Amino acid sequence: DLRIAVAMARLAALLLLPVLIESVFSISFFLPVNSRKCLREEIHKDVLVTGEYEISEQANTKTNLKITDSSSHTLYSKEDATKGKFAFTTEDYDMFEVCFESKSPMGTGRVPDQLVNLDMKHGVEAKNYEEIAKVEKLKPLEVELRRLEDLSESIVNDFAYMKKREEEMRDTNESTNTRVLYFSIFSMCCLIGLATWQVFYLRRFFKAKKLIE
Repeated sequence: DLRIAVAMARLAALLLLPVLIESVFSISFFLPVNSRKCLREEIHKDVLVTGEYEISEQANTKTNLKITDSSSHTLYSKEDATKGKFAFTTEDYDMFEVCFESKSPMGTGRVPDQLVNLDMKHGVEAKNYEEIAKVEKLKPLEVELRRLEDLSESIVNDFAYMKKREEEMRDTNESTNTRVLYFSIFSMCCLIGLATWQVFYLRRFFKAKKLIE
């Protein structure tokens, strides 16, 4: 029974692998001196986000790291950052921005670019299940099942959000279609009224000129 359970857990993990990949964000890039580069990512509400960064050091160069949401609220900030970790929990579905800014009194081109390595995880992948196993004294299979349970819940929440967005878009489309219909009816009434007014006006004009009886 234990072997079957382990095999089923591994199979479920394999099937959910694409979702796990989407929860991991890793990138490396070069940051020129006296420049600013930002990375953006949309994350759902009440999701744990963890990250680890490492920036190559350059003489007379200071690099600042700042993480903000769409309302410019600072979630993490570090001046003269070189290597470290960060963690925060999202309060709402939002677009989050991770910015690296390099500052140096030396002119551009005199200092080599800095290499920035950034690893971000959110949701299930951000949780430390080894620590959870130690605290709750869970067996390896129980830890794997807990992980799969959290992952399944995350997928359900994603589908629920997608359904909600679909309903909002449908309501918006229906509202737009209704407004377009009313505007079309109003435009037709205006055109009919204008045409009728032109007919009566021309009729009176021609009568005044005695062109018609």
